[in-house]
Amino acid sequence: MNASAHTTATDTASPMVLLDVNGIEVIYNHVILVLKGVSLQVPEGKIVALLGANGAGKTTTLRAISNLLKGERGDVTKGSIVYRNERIDRLTPADLVKRGVVQVMEGRHCFAHLSIEDNLLTGAYTLGLNRADLAAALERVYQYFPRLKQRRTSQAGYTSGGEQQMCAIGRALMANPNMILLDEPSMGLAPQIVDEIFQIVKDLNERERVSFLLAEQNTNIALRYADYGYILENGRVMMDGAAEALAQNEDVKEFYLGISSGERKSFRDNKFYRRRKRWLA
Repeated sequence: MNASAHTTATDTASPMVLLDVNGIEVIYNHVILVLKGVSLQVPEGKIVALLGANGAGKTTTLRAISNLLKGERGDVTKGSIVYRNERIDRLTPADLVKRGVVQVMEGRHCFAHLSIEDNLLTGAYTLGLNRADLAAALERVYQYFPRLKQRRTSQAGYTSGGEQQMCAIGRALMANPNMILLDEPSMGLAPQIVDEIFQIVKDLNERERVSFLLAEQNTNIALRYADYGYILENGRVMMDGAAEALAQNEDVKEFYLGISSGERKSFRDNKFYRRRKRWLA
């Protein structure tokens, strides 16, 4: 399925579409064009993967949606971002959290000097919960992340990378979100921990109906757990489709999964394939 084939904001909006990103361009420092007309949709209750190599524009796309670009001198200069039929591209990040959109940033960004439990409690700050409701929210997080309950009094800075990633996702869950923007959850983690975290994401999606837009370089595991995927390259959507279909696509296998169905290619063939990869637009 080519990028031009998926639904845009000019079409009749489906009531099942939770997030609709339509043709956004992002410029840094008023001169550096990073995103070049990116369009994507996240249906309610689904996991959508944003795939591509480092520098493809995945993190910038998430930050454009969560309105965190200003801190890095970035700005959405064209297009629109609609959440639950409301334009959100000019709202503050705090306003978005109150509407149910929370981002888990690349690199976890836990408060190293605070305990795991105190980190989790910061996620509920905007909700103004009383003590009983806070305790219930914590217990809900601990049901998904029993390891965090075991380490709840430990300083976050002295826990493992996997535990910090769980803490970051749990902190987002404390805000009672409808959608979580998850940036590179597998980065720097052992394969077994990555599988555990993605399984928890799947459980949250199926049991809590939390929708996910996740940016991930590990195409293989992302397509295993996602419902739909978009492949970014140089700030453009080059291909999109159902996750199962993308995983079986020969070009995706070749360029992103490292699987070739034919004989080993010569260097000359490889150069041709690299040219063809820029392509499919």
